[in-house]
Amino acid sequence: MTNAPVFGADVLARVADTLETRLPQNGGDPQTSYAAKLLAKGPDAFLKKIGEEATELVMAAKDGRPERIVSETADLWFHCLVTLAHYNLRPEDVLAELARREGLSGLEEKARRPAD
Repeated sequence: MTNAPVFGADVLARVADTLETRLPQNGGDPQTSYAAKLLAKGPDAFLKKIGEEATELVMAAKDGRPERIVSETADLWFHCLVTLAHYNLRPEDVLAELARREGLSGLEEKARRPAD
């Protein structure tokens, strides 16, 4: 799997652009698009899929199956992108947050978070 080409954030941005067209308010058609169908059903539908895909990723990792780990991670990321689209967020928002955290100790970063 290490020989896979690197596409970068542009792939995430293109998927996000497509998902924006699938939003109900942008004319997304649940009859012709899986993403539009999820978005039309609302958060319960796509959040359930995130749970399912996360579980499948855990199982693939426990089985030590690299190709399944990649596949299930892609499924999980896709459904996370659906969630971002629903809330009018972009993958760039997540990448900016990761960039903000880069170089910080995980313990330090967690300690800086405001209490919920």
